[in-house]
Amino acid sequence: MGFQMQPYGMQAMLKEGHKHFSGLDEAVLKNIDACKQLSVITRTSLGPNGMNKMVINHLDKLFVTNDAATIVNELEVQHPAAKILVLASKAQQEEIGDGANLTISFAGELLQNAEELIRMGLHPSEIISGYTKAINKTVEILDELVEEGSEKMDVRNKEQVISRMKSAVASKQFGQEDILCPLIADACIQVCPKNPVNFNVDNVRVAKLLGGGLHNSSVVGGMVLKNDTVGTIKRVEKAKVAVFASGVDTSATETKGTVLIHSAEQLENYAKTEEAKIEELIKAVADSGAKVIVSGGAVGEMALHFCERYKLMVLKISSKFELRRFCRTTGAVAILKLSQPNPDDLGYVDSVSVEEIGGVRVTIVKNEEGGNSVCTVVLRGSTDSILDDLERAVDDGVNTYKSMCRDSRIVPGAAATEIELTRKLKEFSFKETGLDQYAIAKFAESFEMVPKTLAENAGLNAMEIISLLYAEHSTGNTKVGIDLEEGICKDVSTLNIWDLHITKFFALKYAADAACTVLRVDQIIMAKPAGGPKRVPGAGGGNDED
Repeated sequence: MGFQMQPYGMQAMLKEGHKHFSGLDEAVLKNIDACKQLSVITRTSLGPNGMNKMVINHLDKLFVTNDAATIVNELEVQHPAAKILVLASKAQQEEIGDGANLTISFAGELLQNAEELIRMGLHPSEIISGYTKAINKTVEILDELVEEGSEKMDVRNKEQVISRMKSAVASKQFGQEDILCPLIADACIQVCPKNPVNFNVDNVRVAKLLGGGLHNSSVVGGMVLKNDTVGTIKRVEKAKVAVFASGVDTSATETKGTVLIHSAEQLENYAKTEEAKIEELIKAVADSGAKVIVSGGAVGEMALHFCERYKLMVLKISSKFELRRFCRTTGAVAILKLSQPNPDDLGYVDSVSVEEIGGVRVTIVKNEEGGNSVCTVVLRGSTDSILDDLERAVDDGVNTYKSMCRDSRIVPGAAATEIELTRKLKEFSFKETGLDQYAIAKFAESFEMVPKTLAENAGLNAMEIISLLYAEHSTGNTKVGIDLEEGICKDVSTLNIWDLHITKFFALKYAADAACTVLRVDQIIMAKPAGGPKRVPGAGGGNDED
């Protein structure tokens, strides 16, 4: 028997196959490095001139986008510390719906500066306390930078909505924002409830249809279904709607029965009773005043025959989410089985018509009178990836609208806010005593990442731009930012570039929290991964689009 060395220390305590990293070099700096790598990926996509990333996920689906939330979701980040940043950006995406890129890039910058401080000899806990003081101070300064009079806003005023939405949409689709913003604003204002705080993002739908160009896009008050009607009736106006969740067909009984047929007459009668039964059901629906039947499942041939006879339009919506939205648009109640509907259960539509857009037949359900609760932005574009990217821009615009319904305060955009924060925090760090001051100064420097990145992505000289910005801000022009098109510094109130205060507030807060969480880790202990068959890439189940 070979000589076996007895395990000692950490090896003796944990099962074999574990991994263990501790100390500054192994754990802290490695964690920081992983987070830096992630923020390097997202950073070049920041701002209007941000580059696109081509991401192919484990199901071989191709994404071409500069939307950080999508990139990070599809990358499947493995490193535990970088996952913390991913979680922070997801929180930002769910809370605000925009600013995920700022969260990751800023957290990465904070960690990079923390690494320099650690190499200088500061202890991580001193850095954390400095960062915490700095973020609290940042929140105070942010409140001072809010544009006066912006806290009162009419969310139904298109001009005011567009001015706040413009920067969010421009960062996804630069150059197209003047076409997209009015569309998004129109759609949001149409579905905005009496109390704007209850605005539901799900009520603005996006229908992507290939062909045409962005200028062919439009807003439809109601829904756009991507399929044709089942029967021959293609257009109905001012009609009542009956919605059947299960499908329009004869239902088989649950118990099995055997029928003995002796003669041909009996066979004929047997078939006739089935016909008569279906006719009776369809006639009952037609008598209730409904002119449109919407089915959640299959439509039987015989049922369809009688629907045609009674001049009923038949629509099939297989997705139950779509069916729910359809009920919300029309105010109908979905009925479980085919029977005579109550008058209260019927919905109402202004018009249902089948139109051909770019070679695709779509059914457009309009309901402009019944207190419009669903609105659809019809996007046109030449390829699928362009359409997907446009959809993300619309999503960002709608989410921004939701945020401004909650809090409409705005701060200057185009890096004007960040430079001002850097200046004020630097002054604050000089007043601090103790080792915190170095951390606060580094926190202040981290804000320089935004103007630097914006300038670099636009191909400008970053150092020159930043020094110009500092010069302007030190003379008291706190609203001077970068004009990316001309490559010079200008007052952003003339350019009309504003960011929502709430977006900045949460992005910086989440970033600082994530950075402090990563810095608090000093050991990583990974157990041996559980055995069992490895997951085969490509075997993931297909998800419904919602």
